[in-house]
Amino acid sequence: MARASTTKDAFNAVAEPRRREILDALAGGEHSVGELAQSLRVAQPVVSKHLRVLRDVNLVARRDQGRRRLYRLNGAALRPIPEWLRRYEESWSQAFDRMEMVLQTVEAQEERQDRQGAET
Repeated sequence: MARASTTKDAFNAVAEPRRREILDALAGGEHSVGELAQSLRVAQPVVSKHLRVLRDVNLVARRDQGRRRLYRLNGAALRPIPEWLRRYEESWSQAFDRMEMVLQTVEAQEERQDRQGAET
């Protein structure tokens, strides 16, 4: 009996490093399974398995050209990922701003200590 897919959305699909490699390759244009397998140095069945997951969540589309099946990236399906990340950008920016202020304070203290040490 076939195992049920545990990948239901773009987030789960891109969580797997090999799938991200496939998406990176497809960002450059259409490729066949064989071309992807060769460029990624992975067995063709492995690439096919990952392409199936990516197709199931609509991250890639397939076009039949004779006996060849060509895959291409569906960038629109990736949109939920940066939209989700945007929620955290503000808090990251604030944290980095606070860290920068702390570093500036530490640097200023070190400069004062260096000047005091040079004066004595």
